[in-house]
Amino acid sequence: MAITSDISAPGPVRTCVGCRSRATASELLRVVAGSDSEGRPALVPDPGRRAPGRGAHVHPTQECWELAVRRRAFSRALRSGVTLAGAPVEEHLRSIQHDQSESQQHRPETGARSS
Repeated sequence: MAITSDISAPGPVRTCVGCRSRATASELLRVVAGSDSEGRPALVPDPGRRAPGRGAHVHPTQECWELAVRRRAFSRALRSGVTLAGAPVEEHLRSIQHDQSESQQHRPETGARSS
């Protein structure tokens, strides 16, 4: 019988700043401090996980995003002394959810029946 601590995760493990659960970095959205389209300080999504500097990780769901914002987790995790706007990340999350809903609606029938 395998214990979860005996099984290594495929890749680095990070903690979601929203729900505080651990997950592989590939399951989470990395967020960094940057600037929005108008040059103001903002949280910026880093889906490629390549942007320089400190990053915070959050599940790409509206629930975890709202928890993290309510807890003010990003300013702590990113060690930012200024308030960071979240509009770029919110827009990114909406586009992810929109893409997922479209792919489910336009998926061809597989012939499998659900019970």
